[in-house]
Parts: sequence; C-alpha cells; structure tokens
Amino acid sequence: MIKDIDTLYSRIAGNMKRSAIREILKLTQQPDIISFAGGLPSPESFPVEEVKKISEKVLTEKGITALQYGTTDGCVDLREQLSQKYKREGLDIDIKNILITTSSQQGLDLVGKIFVNPGDKVICGLPSYLGGISSFAAYGAELIGIKFDEHGMRSDKLSETLENLKQQGIRPKFIYIIPDFQNPAGITMPEFRRREILELAYKYNVLIIEDSPYRELRFDGKPQKMIYELDDQGYVLTLGTFSKILAPGFRMGWILGNDQLIDKLIVAKQSTDLCTPAFLQLIIAEYMKQGLLEKNLINTINAYREKRDLMLKCFREMMPEGVTWTEPEGGLFLFLNLPENMDASELFNIAIEKKVAFVIGQVFHCDGSGKNTMRFNFSFASKEQIKTGIARLAEAIKDMMK
Repeated sequence: MIKDIDTLYSRIAGNMKRSAIREILKLTQQPDIISFAGGLPSPESFPVEEVKKISEKVLTEKGITALQYGTTDGCVDLREQLSQKYKREGLDIDIKNILITTSSQQGLDLVGKIFVNPGDKVICGLPSYLGGISSFAAYGAELIGIKFDEHGMRSDKLSETLENLKQQGIRPKFIYIIPDFQNPAGITMPEFRRREILELAYKYNVLIIEDSPYRELRFDGKPQKMIYELDDQGYVLTLGTFSKILAPGFRMGWILGNDQLIDKLIVAKQSTDLCTPAFLQLIIAEYMKQGLLEKNLINTINAYREKRDLMLKCFREMMPEGVTWTEPEGGLFLFLNLPENMDASELFNIAIEKKVAFVIGQVFHCDGSGKNTMRFNFSFASKEQIKTGIARLAEAIKDMMK
C-alpha cells in the first residue's frame, strides 16, 4: 500500500468528485428496479443495421484513412456535414469554426482547461447539468448559481450578480447555459431571454458557453434561435453531441466558435487525446451524407413524445396535491418539485424500497439548494415501466407525506 498517497495527487485530482448520477446508477442495476435516473437514449433508436452497412462502406472505400490517426480539429468530411446541417437551418458556419470532440463532455473539460484558474468565478443555472458543474469545479472554478423562472436563467438576477462582481473587481470567466430542454429542468429559454443574457455578456465582457445536446429533439413548439446565431461579436461557444441524436456509443461531439477560441481548444485537445477516432467520424459523416440522421430523428422524436406525454399523464393522475413538475417541449428530462418541507434524499430511500429510482435534484444545484427537487428521464423506460414506476413513486410520496 502506498504511504501518504493523498499527498501525491494534484489540486485538480483533489477537486474531482464522483458523479452522483453514476453512483445512483449502481444502485439501480437490479433487474426489478424501474429507473428514471440515467440520461439514457432509448436503445430502440439505435440504427444498428444502417451503421453495419456504413461501417463496411467506410472500410471498403476509406479504410486506410479510417484506421489512421486523424487531425485534432476533426475529419473534414464530418465537419462539412455539420456545416451543411447548420446551413439548412439558416446558419452560415464554416468548417474552420467547428472542432470535433470525443463527446461533448470532453468539450466541457476543454472549456474548463483553457479558461479556468483556481478561484475563478463561473456562472451557471440553479439547477444546471452535473457534468458541467463537475468539469469546471475540477479546475478550481467557484460556481455562482442564478435562479430560474419559467423561461430559464433569470436575466435580472444575472445582471445583479454581474454588477456586484464588477464592483468587487471580479470578471467571471463565462456563463454556462443549456437553453433547449435544459438538463435537468426541461425548460426551453425563449429568444427574448437569450438576447437579454447575450447583451449582459457583451456589457460585462463575459463569454457564454451554450451547451446544446438536445436541441434536435423537439416535440412541440417553435425552435428558438441558438445563442450562437444571435451572437455577432464572437462571445459564444456552442457544444453539440451525437450521443442523444444518434448513439452514445460513438462518444462524438463538436464545438462551434470563433477562430481564436477554436484554435486554443485545438491546442488543449492535442494534449488530451491527439484526435477523435477517424473511423467513427467517417461513419457518422456518411450517415449524415445519406440523410439518415434527419430521417431517423423523426422516429426518435415521435417515440420520445409519446413517452413524455405518458409520464405527464401519470403525474397528473397519480401525484398528490403539492407536487409540481415541468412540461418540456423536447429533450430527455423533466423536473419534479416536492413541497418545500420535503427532502428528496429521504424520498429516494423510500422509493428504492418500492423498486423505483430517480436523481435527487440537489446534485444539480451548485449552492446545495434544491433539496425538494427530483429529475426524471422519460426516454429510456418502456411505457409499461413508466406507468408502474410513477405509480410506485406516487405511493412513496404519499407514504412520506403521512
């Protein structure tokens, strides 16, 4: 056994914390537990046969390139397909403004690496994605949470916070936002709020990290413009991923940004993994080239809409008075609020005994608040599991209320 091993670890290693969600998932591996905890896409959405055919095509036509090291910024084929995707949506994005990453989680890590020194202030939502919070905290960021209303991060509270920090001579490194079907709250930020926050970023000279893993998974309502699209001064970095819209096993994401920021991210990525696997990039590029991404997303969206609608129906029919929840227009998650005097941590133990699991909402709050909140994933479980699981949960809440 190594003596005094803790003294060998770096500050960054000391800042690292185990993912609360991953630890919860260990508890939910029993086959009789219905879990709404993970952010897992439905396996039914995975295009197994199409990927088989495309893999063979890539190996036949581009085998040498596919099995060789690639460039750090990513294969030209995939970046061109992403550029064309955005152009169809009305954005003129050049491939030089696209960096391919090994999952969007790597993108978050790279953001922390190039921007955060120990003690730097980073602004995020209350609540916010745990993976982002963990990545920034690992580099020593001090996270400042901004409360939500029905439109997401409150611009009035953000303005107040930025002004207070300015008076103290402090400039936050960036504002971290998930504007579409936010994880964990499920809220979509309307365009007027995006513009308000962007104007504050300009005023206080603060970058915006726009995390956008679910944007393509819209079931209802009108798509809102990306903050990246609204930005005409280069203040926004946008992160995307194929994990939620194709398959998480590819571990493939991307970052959009101005030339200056993308170049610094490329340098940071070179010391991380040199390059993202070329074989996987070429498979996805061919998949997109054949029009399969948009085609298969239609089926995925329809399936997820049905599951979301069913979960909301079960909530309305089964939940006791005093329990509220968000009703997302897309994505994978919704957020449930217990009465303020209740603790979701205590409920979790009761729920596990009844063989149903969720994620405690407090882990998404950088300030330790949100004890009465819970996150639910509706994409993974079957319809029967949703019915049974929500019934069990409602029973657990009623038992706790007694």
